[in-house]
Amino acid sequence: MRIAILGGTGDIGQGLALRWAYDTDHEVLIGSRDPERARTATEEYETELDSHGVERKINGFANEMAADRADVVVLAVPPYHVGDTVESVAGKLDEGTVLVTPAVGMNGDDDGLHYHPPKAGSVTELVADRAPDGVPVVGAFHNLAADRLANLDLELEVDTLLVGDDEDPKETVRLLADGIEGLRVLDAGPLANAAEVESVTPLLINIARYNGDLHDVGIEFH
Repeated sequence: MRIAILGGTGDIGQGLALRWAYDTDHEVLIGSRDPERARTATEEYETELDSHGVERKINGFANEMAADRADVVVLAVPPYHVGDTVESVAGKLDEGTVLVTPAVGMNGDDDGLHYHPPKAGSVTELVADRAPDGVPVVGAFHNLAADRLANLDLELEVDTLLVGDDEDPKETVRLLADGIEGLRVLDAGPLANAAEVESVTPLLINIARYNGDLHDVGIEFH
């Protein structure tokens, strides 16, 4: 399967790109508003993979070109850019292309980070509102620590939660996530449940902040 990671030069994009390239045979494309930045990032990712004994080719494009070539498009962009990014690539998304969003709206103050959803109720629902008709949206990878994800020397041993209204696209994303070693996928229900899933992210970041031995903390459900 061909996966385009828009905003793939950022922390979560880097981690997903490295894990999919390291653990699976899926073709990974990196998208960015600046195609040169995308290409530079792919060279860095290929070097990191080579240092771990994996020779893979990762291609970099402008966001629109990456989306045009993909079966699954991951919006690894900050929450305040998500809506604009969806609209900028909407004409390149085929009906049935699965759109995945891990973004979480947060505000910070001296105490820590706090969940700050958009008027749509959650960033995932905002993406669904902006997505073209026929393009299903799945929320996933919200609660993963980006640094741990990008460190191929570390075992993940964490869970990720999926939300979506359509079972077939959720199954597609579940299979992609299952391909990442040490990542367990749990179904958290429809898009209406996205706010509950997203709100866990600032909680985890605050736990990591106040407990030095829990850097890059994740969640497992038992």
